Amino acid sequence: MRALVSAVYLFLYAPIALVVLFSFNAGRNASEFTGFSTQWYGKALSNGFLTDALINSLIIAFTSATLAAVFGTMAALGMERLSPRARAVFDGLFAAAIVVPGVVIGIATLVALVEVFAFINPVLASLWPGERPPKIGLGYGSIIAAHGLFSMALVTMIVKARISSLGRDIVEASGDLYATPLTTFRQIVLPQILPSILAGFLLAFTFSFDDFIVAFFVAGSKTTLPMYVFASIRRGVTPEINAIATLVLVASLVMIVVARVLMRERKAKTAATE
Repeated sequence: MRALVSAVYLFLYAPIALVVLFSFNAGRNASEFTGFSTQWYGKALSNGFLTDALINSLIIAFTSATLAAVFGTMAALGMERLSPRARAVFDGLFAAAIVVPGVVIGIATLVALVEVFAFINPVLASLWPGERPPKIGLGYGSIIAAHGLFSMALVTMIVKARISSLGRDIVEASGDLYATPLTTFRQIVLPQILPSILAGFLLAFTFSFDDFIVAFFVAGSKTTLPMYVFASIRRGVTPEINAIATLVLVASLVMIVVARVLMRERKAKTAATE
C-alpha cells in the first residue's frame, strides 16, 4: 500500500517538479537541462503580452470569485428556508451545473450572450441620441458572468454543507435573546460559515484563473493567461512557459498558506471567545 501511494504521489508531483526545474534552464530546450539560469523569469515578466494576459486573468478571477462567494452564500442561506422537496430540486440543479462539461457551458453561454446582445444593442441604439451608440459585446463582462455563474454553484454547495451542520439551536437562542436577524447573521452565523466562504472563494478564484475552455468561447478580444499559454505551446514548450507555470504555482501556494493562516486565526479567536 505504501508503495502504491508513493507511486501515485510521484506520478502527480514529479511532472510539476520537472517544470520548476526546467524553468531555471540556461538553454532554450525545455527537455534538456544545460545549466542554471534565471533569465527566463526576467523574459517572462518583461513580456508585454504575457503581463497583459496575467492582469486580465487576475481581474476576471478576483471579480468572478467575489461575485460567486457573495451570491453563492446568499443562495445557500436561502435554500435552508425551502421545503425539503424544493431544496432537493435546487440541489439537483446546482449539482448539474457542476457536472456539465466545460465545453457545453462555453457553447451555451456564448449562444445565450449572442441572443442577449442581439436584443439589447438595438434598444441602446434607439435610445442613444448620438451617431455612435454604445454597444455591448464579448469581453470582461462575458467571461466574469460565465465564470461567476459556474463558480456560484461550487460556493453554494460548500457553504450549504457547512450551514447544514450548524443546526437551528444557536439561531433560535439568538432570537430568544431579542437579537435581530441581521445581528444573528453577523455575530453568530457568519463567523461559523466564514471558513467555508473563504474556501469557496479560493476554489472559484482557482477555477476562473485556470479556465481555458469556457473563456475560449466567451473571451472575445480579451486574452487570459491560459489562452496565452495554449497559444504559446503550439509553437513548442520553452523554459519561459515553465517559468510562467512556476510563478503561478508559487502564487497558488502562497494563497493557500494565507488562507490556512486566516482560518487558524479565526478558529483560535472563536475558541478563545467560547
